[in-house]
Amino acid sequence: MNKTKFEGFLNRYSLGGEVESVMIVVDDSTISAKMVSDDKTLLGNVVMQEDSFPNGSYGIYTTSQLKQLLSVLDNNIEVSSTEQSLLFNDEVSKIQYMRAQESVIPKVPDLKSLPDFDVEIALDDEFVNRFIKSTGALSDSDKFTFVSTNGVSEIVLGFATINTNRISIKVNATVTSDVEPISFSAKYLRQILTVNKSSGTSTTNTASLKISTKGLCVTNFSAGDYTSEYFIVAIE
Repeated sequence: MNKTKFEGFLNRYSLGGEVESVMIVVDDSTISAKMVSDDKTLLGNVVMQEDSFPNGSYGIYTTSQLKQLLSVLDNNIEVSSTEQSLLFNDEVSKIQYMRAQESVIPKVPDLKSLPDFDVEIALDDEFVNRFIKSTGALSDSDKFTFVSTNGVSEIVLGFATINTNRISIKVNATVTSDVEPISFSAKYLRQILTVNKSSGTSTTNTASLKISTKGLCVTNFSAGDYTSEYFIVAIE
């Protein structure tokens, strides 16, 4: 297996350390993981096409530690498993990562029904780069706000009803009507865009962001062997 490819999978669900514990499920040619953040405002699912990983369900309690262990191996690795551990090896070194019991992994709630989405934004490279830079420039802003009035749609960092430092980014959005300001975690969206950054660069890749005024934002990515979906709950 290609280690870099597997690390891409780990990065897509761990989101820069925001999510540490997941169950990885391997079924023939796919590896998948559902995740939930500690504050329960972020849910997601990541799937990677890969046929060289042993079938089964594997509890990963500390993803950051697994990534550190993998760093000592070359890029071409083999993977095997025991009842207690996952084993990764190259031609010289072998690492053992102890599997966690499913009972200690946070349960990911099912989204039984989704609301209608009032907004859709194509996530091209220009927007992704601008948003990531903006969150760095206004790092004390913990939310992004979408607003659309008279055909003009913007994502705003630092939005408030009083005068504040803020950054407004015009976006090409498909909207059903004017949208009152609605806010979501900027930290989570920044990490989502960062780990899926290449998803909009090819005609075979897709990336989109949808917003429901009922309080939900969903981002979808398809790129190469990866598909990712993330749900962010609105915040006040």
